[in-house]
Amino acid sequence: MKNKHSKNSRTLSIYIRLCAGKLINKAEEANRFGVDERSIQRDIDDIRAFLEDQKTERSTESREIIYDRVHKGFTMTGTDGSAMTNSEILAVSKILLESRAFSKKEMDSLLSKLVEGCVPLRNMKLVSDLIANEKYHYVELTHPSYDRDSLWNLGVAIRNHNLLEISYHKGDTADGCVKRMIEPVGIVFSEYYFYLNAFLVEKDAKGKYAHKYSYPAVFRVDRIVKLRETNEKFKVSYNGRFEEGEFRKRVQFMYSGELMRVKFRFYGGSAEAALDRLPTAKIVSKQPDWYEIEAEVFGKGIIMWLLSQGERVEVLSPDWLREEMKGKLEKMVERYQ
Repeated sequence: MKNKHSKNSRTLSIYIRLCAGKLINKAEEANRFGVDERSIQRDIDDIRAFLEDQKTERSTESREIIYDRVHKGFTMTGTDGSAMTNSEILAVSKILLESRAFSKKEMDSLLSKLVEGCVPLRNMKLVSDLIANEKYHYVELTHPSYDRDSLWNLGVAIRNHNLLEISYHKGDTADGCVKRMIEPVGIVFSEYYFYLNAFLVEKDAKGKYAHKYSYPAVFRVDRIVKLRETNEKFKVSYNGRFEEGEFRKRVQFMYSGELMRVKFRFYGGSAEAALDRLPTAKIVSKQPDWYEIEAEVFGKGIIMWLLSQGERVEVLSPDWLREEMKGKLEKMVERYQ
């Protein structure tokens, strides 16, 4: 069996084990494959040459083979330019746990795949230990988990421009489900949930589907009870295409609506809370005690954030938003009297 190994399979076997964080001892490998130690050294030299070529092609490649004199064997150091580093995997794991987007069973499975598939064997236990406590205390959301097949099917419908009919459960009413005909254009994740961006459509006088509003509606994916393809397509021009990234910059708490420009004063030592929360925000003027900030936003979700800032915010325009804020604040004061 030993002599049946070709040079290619032998070199590949050594490479895979080096990538997994294993120590390669020349004498042991020579015995394993039935060759002399010089053959093993040539295999290691070939792997080194391959890694050097990778460094030339990819500036992020940092792996190399070194000899560990203490343990008397060869090991691989650095990281594959296309692979995630230990710190990146730890950061992504923490973000996943914070998102609470999945059931506990799904979260455990995802984290296991992430750690086992990306972390070198020698660091696997360390990374697992660093997230173990949060995994143990992970709390699922109260709503049923979203259907992963539905999420994928929505993605395919978006890619293929398929017109859809959905049955949607409106969580704020007791009326049960409503049916909507939609043009799905994007999927975003925010505040624990996956959301579908879609234009509501209805038939015009000529029997053709037309947008009901100029802006997309927002549907929580886990509340889409039923999904049906209509076998009809919708057209999207390049200039008129929906861009999730641009929409995400302008929407707060996934409350859609007309695009508007908001201006407010932000009191405090730093405007970071406003600038980080509102990606389109710009400081238009600065005084010792406040910043005047302008931002472009969709819908009324901005009100929830403005209220969360308490006395640090004063809305300047538009006038209707300033009046609505005053009305809400007066009601809040009444409840404390």
